[in-house]
Amino acid sequence: MNKLRIILADDHPVVRAGLRLLLESSASAEVVAEAGSPGALFQALGQAEADLLLTDFIMPGGDGADGLAMLSRLRAHWPQLPVVVLTMANNGNVLQAILGTGVRGLLDKSDALSELTVAISAVANGRRYVGAGVRAALDAHLRSDAGTTPLSRRETEVLRLFASGMTVSEIARHLNRSVKTISHQKVGAMNKLGLHNDLEIYAYARENGLIP
Repeated sequence: MNKLRIILADDHPVVRAGLRLLLESSASAEVVAEAGSPGALFQALGQAEADLLLTDFIMPGGDGADGLAMLSRLRAHWPQLPVVVLTMANNGNVLQAILGTGVRGLLDKSDALSELTVAISAVANGRRYVGAGVRAALDAHLRSDAGTTPLSRRETEVLRLFASGMTVSEIARHLNRSVKTISHQKVGAMNKLGLHNDLEIYAYARENGLIP
């Protein structure tokens, strides 16, 4: 029986080591490449043949965009590669945006140990898998946001990057958009959420898992 070839991406070496051990404890899986940044991930994808990608959502630093921009690039260049995402985000807008990029699996990092092998098996067999923690966060989001206007995927990503310490100009360069567009998306997101200043953006981002 051929082993499932997996590329593993996370910016924390200790996390990668633990995930590799968990994955390879099953005789049916093999980690064929590791990456600690978006740039290293795309390099690995260009060099190693894989059946599935397991990646963290937030991998700051390096030479490429993480988050939704990274997932969109993956979808554009490797549309047939099944992707399972691990995240600490518990914000419904972020989780919906991640699923909207076409990933096949989404797990809360705190659920990874108990659900990862089940998720990998489901996705490898053509099914979608959303972890228990993610489902609970999405359900809570739907209940609390009933009747309100949800953030768009781009608004969500702009808020996340701004809260991570990037300026509007830096976000525009990072995402290859105009400063005017980024500023408009930032203001639009703030209006939808009832946020009035940058401090409230940081507080919202931290409370909802948009930033570590």
